Amino acid sequence: MLYVILTAIGVGGATVFGALLGFLFKRPSEKYGSQVLSFAVGVMLAASCFTLIIPSVEYSTASMGSSGVAITLIGIFTGAITLTLVDKVLPVSEKPQLSGKDGARREIMLFVIAIALHNLPEGLAAGVSFGSGDMRDTLLVAGSIALQNIPEGTVLISPMLSVGISPLRTFLIALSTGLVEVVGTFIGYLTINISTAVLPFALAFAGGTMLFVIADDMIPKTHGSGARGVTYALLLGFGLMVVFDALS
Repeated sequence: MLYVILTAIGVGGATVFGALLGFLFKRPSEKYGSQVLSFAVGVMLAASCFTLIIPSVEYSTASMGSSGVAITLIGIFTGAITLTLVDKVLPVSEKPQLSGKDGARREIMLFVIAIALHNLPEGLAAGVSFGSGDMRDTLLVAGSIALQNIPEGTVLISPMLSVGISPLRTFLIALSTGLVEVVGTFIGYLTINISTAVLPFALAFAGGTMLFVIADDMIPKTHGSGARGVTYALLLGFGLMVVFDALS
C-alpha cells in the first residue's frame, strides 16, 4: 500500500509542481510548451502500449486463448468511448472564450473542472497498473502520466490570475485537480484487488483512455506552433521509453 500512496502522491503532485512553475513562468513560449508536451506524448504512448495494452493481451490470451484478445479490444474502445461521453458533457477548451469578467471567470472555472474530470482516468491508469504485479510497469505508467501533468498544471495558472482570482485560491484550485488523480489511483488499485478477473479489461480500459487523451487532446495541442521540433520531441520520448523497457 505504501507504493500505491507514493504513486498517487507523485501523479497528483506533478500537477501541483507544474502549477508552481506556472506562477514563475506565467506565459511560457508556445514553442517550448509544445515541445515539452510532445515529449510527454511520446512517453505516454510507449507506456500505454508496453505496460497496459500488451500485458492486457498477454493476460487475456493466457486464460482464453486467441479469442481473449477481444477483451483487450473491448477494453480499449470502452475507455475511449467513456472519455468521449465525458467530453460531450464537459469538453475541455484549450482557450476559454473570455466575454466580460464574470463570463471569463465562468469559462475558466468550467475549463478547470473539465481538466479535473479528464484527470480521473489518468489516475485510474496508474492504479490499475499495479495489477500487473511488475513495479517497473507501474513506474513507467505513473512516470509518463506525471510528466505530462507538469505542463498541464502550468497552463492552469495564467488564465485564473488574469481574471482576478487570488494567487492562493488559484493554487488551491490547481491542487484540487491533482487530488482527482490521487483519488483515481486508489480507485484503480482497489478495483483490481477486489477482482483480479477484470485485470485484462481494466488494463486495456486504462490504455484506451490514455490513447484517447493522446490522440484527441495532446497531439493537436503540440502542433499549435507548427514547429517540426515537436515531432522529434515525441520520437525522443517514445525512443527513450523503448530503450528503458529493453534494458530493464
